[in-house]
Amino acid sequence: MSEITYRRLVPADLERIGEIDRTERIDTLYVQHGDRLERRFGDFSAPAWFTEGEGEHSVAYQRAECERHLAAGGIALGALANGQLVGIGIVRPHIRPGIAQFAFLYVSNGHRAQGIGQHLSEQLERLARERGDRTMVISATPSLNTVRFYLRRGFEPTAEPLPELYELEPEDVHLQKRL
Repeated sequence: MSEITYRRLVPADLERIGEIDRTERIDTLYVQHGDRLERRFGDFSAPAWFTEGEGEHSVAYQRAECERHLAAGGIALGALANGQLVGIGIVRPHIRPGIAQFAFLYVSNGHRAQGIGQHLSEQLERLARERGDRTMVISATPSLNTVRFYLRRGFEPTAEPLPELYELEPEDVHLQKRL
């Protein structure tokens, strides 16, 4: 296992987002009904981001999303193993008074379940608290592993997600946490 180093990312670092291997075998998704979660079973596996094109599952789209968050005051942290970007997390403080958005989190396949996501999450929560936010919200990919990760971190499903986040990702699981 390689040593993981962490550092704040600047916009130029986002060119490296394609280094992250987002592939994952997913056989369970959650569907949210208010603050209740219902499981759905099937093959929802996530392939690698497309290196061509601009679609939602492309490297270009993911980079643009990260750039948009940083331009809006977001803070990005990266995890590197042997110089390769293997994790990224972004927090956007003050999307509303007292509320931060956990805007982005990916850890590469092969580097998951090693504490990288937990470390990034803890640091992003700390940054939000230091900036005066008292609540953090997230629109999470509805996969079993992703939702369980946030539930273990103290997030809870919210029956009243922020309308602007729900509009962007109505099929995501919307969670919040008191900081």
